[in-house]
Amino acid sequence: MAKPKQNGNFNMTVTTLAGLEEVLAEELRALDMEYIKVGTRAVTCSGNLRQLYEANLWCRTAIRILKPFRSFKARDEQDLYAQVQKTDWSEYLDLKQTFAISAAVSHSTFEHSLFVAQLTKDAIVDQFRKATGERPSVDLVHPDIRLNLHMHENMVTLSLDSSGDSLHRRGYRLQTNVAPLNEVLAAGIIGLSGWDRKSPFIDPMCGSGTLLIEAAMMAQNIAPGLYRRDPYGFENWKDYDASLLEMVWKTAEAKASFTPKARIIGYDIDPDYVQAARNNIDNAGLQDIIKVEEADFFKTEAPAQSGVVVMNPPYNERILSDDINELYKNIGDTLKHNYQGYDAFVFTGNLEAAKRVGLKASRRIPLYNGPIECRLLKYELYRGSRRSGVEENE
Repeated sequence: MAKPKQNGNFNMTVTTLAGLEEVLAEELRALDMEYIKVGTRAVTCSGNLRQLYEANLWCRTAIRILKPFRSFKARDEQDLYAQVQKTDWSEYLDLKQTFAISAAVSHSTFEHSLFVAQLTKDAIVDQFRKATGERPSVDLVHPDIRLNLHMHENMVTLSLDSSGDSLHRRGYRLQTNVAPLNEVLAAGIIGLSGWDRKSPFIDPMCGSGTLLIEAAMMAQNIAPGLYRRDPYGFENWKDYDASLLEMVWKTAEAKASFTPKARIIGYDIDPDYVQAARNNIDNAGLQDIIKVEEADFFKTEAPAQSGVVVMNPPYNERILSDDINELYKNIGDTLKHNYQGYDAFVFTGNLEAAKRVGLKASRRIPLYNGPIECRLLKYELYRGSRRSGVEENE
């Protein structure tokens, strides 16, 4: 199989969390990717090597960026083994490099993804052993080369994983609370809120500060990859271009601003969480951008005429509240009376308690927090009464 030309475009599959596909597609458009197509928990597109590096550095809602290199139909075990062996694996992998395969199987005659991964691994190893008498080793934790196998209705796509460690692991978090929000999910929630990155952004139950930090990175045009500690998967590829990555990295550094662009404010009633948030914010170098105070949200007032409030209150899943229904009722009351003129977004996995907010949601976006089915609820908190045909919240 001929290697793609460095400057040539190739296909990519960018994975994300359910419900964030459109936000991710916008990010890929901003990187001038072509042929962008939204799928389920993934967006496909086309771009060159520079754009692949940029996507790893800049995409806030991407989990992995895959580069497919082969597709085929596999009817049974023998067929899969034979098809995998048709690839010249020395083009992608050296004997001295470790590798790992992650497999996802759906609607196929094969039922277990682990079995498919094992069979694929055997086919690769056997090819090397036959050609050289030696075999590369598997490392499931920190492999040099990560391979991805996706099988749907017995159609197999083999891809190189350019990201290595999951892109949600930004590297800025020193401490988390009991139920930390995944960074990709936090960025996606902010993206779905439509926040303009200039008006005030408030998280009144900020926990360890993930929403605040993701918002600040957006406002200041800081690429999330700049915090990353681990190398990217593509740094072990045969066509790795170190000078190209350095150029992409330096360009990202030059685009970052550390002059505050928006008022970003967090509150939490728990002093331990406030300290954890401050530690994470300091670690991200954003202490001049984000302000965190120990405060009871129900006693706070809006700091400006309009802005965005985004919160992830307890669900009674991992963090338990004494009276979850009362908590959500108080959230609604406080938003209604103290945050008129704002758009408020409540992200929750307790759909029953959310009814107690007592405000009419203008949007209800289905999302997941790990295995928990959640909703991102939007409340438009109108100012004044029934002027301009808009009723205030009852």
